[in-house]
Amino acid sequence: MRESSCSSARAGLPFCPMDARPASESCSILVRWMGVTDANNAGFVHGGTVMKMCDEVAGIAAIRHSRCRVVTAGADRMVFEHPVNVGDLLHVSAMVNAAWRTSMEVGVRVEAENPRTGEIRHTNSAYFTMVAVDGDGRPVEVPALIAESPEEVRREQEAQLRRANRLAEREQILGQRQAR
Repeated sequence: MRESSCSSARAGLPFCPMDARPASESCSILVRWMGVTDANNAGFVHGGTVMKMCDEVAGIAAIRHSRCRVVTAGADRMVFEHPVNVGDLLHVSAMVNAAWRTSMEVGVRVEAENPRTGEIRHTNSAYFTMVAVDGDGRPVEVPALIAESPEEVRREQEAQLRRANRLAEREQILGQRQAR
């Protein structure tokens, strides 16, 4: 895409192409074999390695939805349920759950596969907030999201709830700071 497509003005903000897009079009998957260089001092794959892959796949999903550059604004609920072993194939998948004016929530799911046995286990999930930006790093509007399946509708509703909770928590913290 040419840079100029993300620099036109609309309501005072530059924007990306604005046709609403189905959530399924943002679906992205990274698969990587975990080696010795990925290990931490406990002998498992370092959590930072997993987090980096989560951030990368979330970025790919957000770019597919917005068709613009994106930056990571935040990550929520990165909970590691099970360790990832050296030698596992790590499957990291992502899809945009919700889109607002300039930001998107991207759900990420991580599964580790033992390539010798075929066993697959869900190791962790997380939610990333990604913001679309223009060439100068300024936020740009993103297309609306079309939730087509009942699962996508559920994911969008839950994303709206998580966003409302994040905003309420931020307001509460700022209110307490001002009261001091």
